[in-house]
Amino acid sequence: MSSPAQRYAAARRRQAEARTELSRFAATYDFPFDDFQNDACRALEAGEGVLVAAPTGAGKTVVGEFAVHLALAKGLKAFYTAPIKALSNQKYLDLVARHGAERVGLLTGDTSVNPHADVIVMTTEVLRNMLYSGARDLDRLGYVVMDEVHYLADRFRGPVWEEVIIHLAPQVQVVSLSATVSNAEEFGDWLGQVRGRTAVVVSEHRPVPLTQHMLVGRRLLPLYSLPVVPESAAEEARLAAQPPLNPDLLRAVRDARRAAAGEGPAAGHTGGVAGRRSSPGRGGRWRSSAGRPPRRGDGGARTARLRPPSRLAVIKALDRADLLPAIVFVFSRAGCENAVREAVTRGVDLTTAEEARRIREIIDRRTAEIPAGDLGVLGFHAWANALTRGVAAHHAGLLPVFKETVEELFAANLVKVVYATETLSLGINMPARTVVLESLRKWNGSAHVNLTPGEYTQLTGRAGRRGIDVEGHAVVLATDDAEPAFVSSLASRRTYPLVSAFHPTYNMAVNLLARMPRARAREVLESSFAQFQADRGVVELAAEIRRKRRRLEALEQQMACRLGDFGEYALLRQRISDAEADQSRGNRAARRNEAGRSIGALTRGDVILYRTGRRHRHGVVVAQHSEHTGEPRLTVVGEDRRVHTLTPENAPEGVTRVGSLPVAETVDVQRPRERDRLADRLLDALRAGNLDASTERGSRRGHRRDEDTAQRLERLRHELRAHPCHACPHREEHARVGRRWVRVQAELDRLQARVDRRTGTIARQFDAVCRVLLELGYLVPADRARPEGELRVTPAGRMLARVYAERDLLVAECLRQGLWDGLGPADLAAAVSACVYEPRLAAASLGLSAAPGSRLGDVLRRELVLSRRISDLEALERVEPSTGAEPALAGAVRAWADGADLAGVLEDTDLTAGDFVRWCKQLLDVLGQLATITSGARAGERVGLARLAATAAEACLDVNRGVVSWSSV
Repeated sequence: MSSPAQRYAAARRRQAEARTELSRFAATYDFPFDDFQNDACRALEAGEGVLVAAPTGAGKTVVGEFAVHLALAKGLKAFYTAPIKALSNQKYLDLVARHGAERVGLLTGDTSVNPHADVIVMTTEVLRNMLYSGARDLDRLGYVVMDEVHYLADRFRGPVWEEVIIHLAPQVQVVSLSATVSNAEEFGDWLGQVRGRTAVVVSEHRPVPLTQHMLVGRRLLPLYSLPVVPESAAEEARLAAQPPLNPDLLRAVRDARRAAAGEGPAAGHTGGVAGRRSSPGRGGRWRSSAGRPPRRGDGGARTARLRPPSRLAVIKALDRADLLPAIVFVFSRAGCENAVREAVTRGVDLTTAEEARRIREIIDRRTAEIPAGDLGVLGFHAWANALTRGVAAHHAGLLPVFKETVEELFAANLVKVVYATETLSLGINMPARTVVLESLRKWNGSAHVNLTPGEYTQLTGRAGRRGIDVEGHAVVLATDDAEPAFVSSLASRRTYPLVSAFHPTYNMAVNLLARMPRARAREVLESSFAQFQADRGVVELAAEIRRKRRRLEALEQQMACRLGDFGEYALLRQRISDAEADQSRGNRAARRNEAGRSIGALTRGDVILYRTGRRHRHGVVVAQHSEHTGEPRLTVVGEDRRVHTLTPENAPEGVTRVGSLPVAETVDVQRPRERDRLADRLLDALRAGNLDASTERGSRRGHRRDEDTAQRLERLRHELRAHPCHACPHREEHARVGRRWVRVQAELDRLQARVDRRTGTIARQFDAVCRVLLELGYLVPADRARPEGELRVTPAGRMLARVYAERDLLVAECLRQGLWDGLGPADLAAAVSACVYEPRLAAASLGLSAAPGSRLGDVLRRELVLSRRISDLEALERVEPSTGAEPALAGAVRAWADGADLAGVLEDTDLTAGDFVRWCKQLLDVLGQLATITSGARAGERVGLARLAATAAEACLDVNRGVVSWSSV
């Protein structure tokens, strides 16, 4: 029994806890918070940032909602960000229901509702744009919630997340909500480095347990055996990591495979071949119902092909087992639509008469604004008929109002089966009792690949409705590509790390350089999670560099000289001292190190100049690696068509990069034909003069290396005597500080070299992006004599800084070249669409869609020329290639902006109405930017842009009508 003092202390603690914001917040919910929710909320109230990694459906958003509560309680603002508009719309409605419409706003690029409210829900891109523009709405910002933060691994949109995290003001507390990842602590460490104290709260507990099944024919079988009592802790850990597979399942798969191969009548009883029963053929063999003999391998042996059950069989199996409602992931829009069509055709009807009536009421309410004339082209009647039967599709190609209707009906348990692409797995609140995976392979944009364990977990995480289901169910259809062992490897693995996809963009580069020096911009990029993952030490080194820079600035103030730059004078004195030391001991080692650095900095495809004997030769690098000693080694193809190996030993003067040629990874220089072809390309480039200027500079460098040390010393001494600070009466006093300054500068250089040596990948990408921008005139050297020094953003660069689009540089080039000047609203919308639209498949491009002799046709051709030029520069500088102009949608956009009806617009395209609306929404985003492009522009720039801005505003009105304007939040 506790003492009176202990009881008193406990009572005081309870009283203190009752007075916290967390207790007041928790009292508004009708369920107790889980431990991870309480831990994260306490850390947030204590002033820390928070990273929460927990399974889908665990209730992570409670922590985000507490951040909103804290902001309102403290009189601060809160931003709630999400990666997709659908999730932003849903979160907006949730927060309006909780706090009222007057306190909550929504910004998603094409939608603006109450934009100056204290709580704003927005897409992450909108927040990034606000940070770069210095929006006043950032005043009083106290909390930013980053929902689905694991989305920063997305190749195309992920970098925006890191930009936001890096650039938010230090006082802003960041709440990061992530699906379960295996490196949450690593991500949390990075957040701590760039944002300050960050609590990492990880929970792997699913509120609703998940049971794994496989469907073999018509049989639904558990993936694992019934749990056994482990005899030891080691056995318990082993069983948790790899549970034993269900022997009944293995037997069923084996029998189904035998049936597929036609081996014996017993197999026919499994119903395992696409849900159809086999029939005996001649000679006792089994044939499929189509009468085809079984497939045979190369040696004549029969090969068993395990086909999935039919979709009707799947629905029946789920219905019998009381596992509806279900989401069936198909990974193909066409597959989703075909599945719905097949289910309806086969007579599937999963709703009662009362449920069908309620479904029709919701459909009528949701689609009341759609003109009757458009219903046919939208496929409305077939869609509505399937819904009344309890079946629907959900994918990005659907009209937004159709998707929202499906979500509402599914959440109300009126629709029982939804065939969906994987976009449904991201955040949208559509939990189901069961998730079915028709396949474990998907198209990733370039190839069919297997799902990763992380993707499997994300998809199956939709199974199990908290407060409704005792357990959730994941069902995989047994096929050749989905064996039980492979399914188990996906279901049981916990190694799905979060990997950064961050890379510098053109817009990012000019925005950084407009605000800070080049060196500081590089430091900011070196603080990215991508750089942190490449070498965790680089973040600490970048922080040390910032401290050294502050020390340098203090010393520079102490040695400031009215006669000139004493830093230059101090460096001259140090160079003389170093040269004298070199003269006394020889500089062979130094030259060898310099050669090693020049060799180690090269990569495949670099064209180099190097010296052999008395001659300088050119070569193309095909490989760069290190000896066991750590010494760098180059393999090059020379202009003499031979393969040479260069090391600091046989090339003591080092090498000079003079250009580059694209060299595919498949090129094998051991094959004479491929080696000769590469040498011919090198010689062609040299003859064409593409490398002449660089060659001359390289030759001069080579000759400069041959200068005698004594001559160099004499030249340095002459420069010293001629320097203005040499006559300073306080020279020696300044020099004492200067020596310390030189030492700190040397330490800074060494730190920077460590960063560059160890990784430096992001900074090098930034430098490559800057070289493209220099070539195009968006940047210029602040000192033309030092092109590698500070960079200045030109007026064209300032315009690029205000363009936030996937093809930002192409849009800026079109603006700068005046391509769009004088176009009418419809033509402008069509021309800009070529900088927005991207076909899902390369073959989907329709070519130019305007009359060849028209002004629009000419503009589209010139856009293609501009995009090719950008592509060539990117290839030369090894920048990740941008997608070029794509005019395929221009004709449809022009017709729509001119007032054509939807049926006429879609008649000659392969787009669904949903796709057309989606691209028009993205087009409106860019047109909206053009309509405000004059804001922030200088007076000289504003005159030429004003007319275009007015036309863009008209184009927005013309495009944003009818089916494009229908949107609910």
